[in-house]
Amino acid sequence: MQNSEKTQRRLEGLIDAVTDSYAVGRPIDSLESTALPNQRKIVEALLELEHVAYMGFYSTRVLSPENLRIHIAGHMDRATGILIEQIGRALAYKRHGGGMPGPAEIAWSEEAVLSTLEQMPRIRDLLSLDVDAAYEGDPAASSIEEIVFSYPAIQAITVYRIAHELHLRHVPMVPRIMTEHAHSKTGIEIHPGAQIGRSFFIDHGTGVVIGATAVIGDHVKLYQGVTLGALSVPRVREGETPKQRHPTLEDKVTIYAGATILGGETVIGEGAVIGSNCWITHSVAPGARITFTVVDTQTPR
Repeated sequence: MQNSEKTQRRLEGLIDAVTDSYAVGRPIDSLESTALPNQRKIVEALLELEHVAYMGFYSTRVLSPENLRIHIAGHMDRATGILIEQIGRALAYKRHGGGMPGPAEIAWSEEAVLSTLEQMPRIRDLLSLDVDAAYEGDPAASSIEEIVFSYPAIQAITVYRIAHELHLRHVPMVPRIMTEHAHSKTGIEIHPGAQIGRSFFIDHGTGVVIGATAVIGDHVKLYQGVTLGALSVPRVREGETPKQRHPTLEDKVTIYAGATILGGETVIGEGAVIGSNCWITHSVAPGARITFTVVDTQTPR
C-alpha cells in the first residue's frame, strides 16, 4: 500500500531526524561498516568448515575416497579466502580504528588462518570424542548420525572448537562473532576463550553459559541452564593480563540443570556431582555429591 501524502511528509521528517542522529559521534554512529568484519561472511566461512568437519553429514553430493580430497579442498579454499579478508578487516579496525586492511594486516591474517586450519585434523579428533560422549551420555540418542544432525550441543561445541583456535592466535572480533552465532542458534553460550578438554557433552543445552576464563577438564557433562560465571570483578584494562574469573571443573565432573558456579578460585574436584539449582562460590572436593546450595565447603584452593 502506498503511503498517504500526510504520512509521507511525517516519515520524511523522521528520516531526517534519524540521519541527523548519526552526527553525534558515538561509537554506534560509525560509518565504517564496509571496513568492519561482515557477520554474514564469517558465518559463511564457518559453514564451510562445518562441512570439512562432517563431510559425510553435510555434503549434498556422493562422496568416495577418490573424490573426497577435491570436495574438502573446495570448502577449505572458500573458508580460507573469506577468513583472511574478514580477520584482516578486524585487525585493521583494532589497529587503526577503521579503513581497509593493508599488506601487514593481510599477512598477519593469512598466518592466523593457515595455522588454525593446520589444526583441523586435531579438531576433528576432538569432535569425534565429543560426539561419542553425547552418544554414551544420552540414552535417548538412537545413533551417531542423529547426534550430529540434530543435537544443538554438537553444533555449539563444533563452532567453539574452531573459534577457540582463532582466539588462541589473538584474532580480534571474529571468534566471538562465531560463538555468538552458535549461541543465537542453539541457546548455548560458550566464550571462545574457555579451555575445554576432551569428550565434552552438554545434554539438552538451552541456557548454558560458559565464561571466557572457564577451565573444563576431560569427560565433563553439563545439563541445561548451567552457568559457569564470574563474581563481580573490575574490567581488565588494555595490556593487563586477565586473571581467571570463571570456575575450573576437573575431569569427570557432572553439573545438573540450573546450577550456577561462580568465581575464578572455585574448583569443582574430579568426579564431583553438582545437583540441580545449586549456587556455588567455593571449591568442592573431588568426588563430592552436592545436592543443595553451598555456602562454603572447604578452603578455596
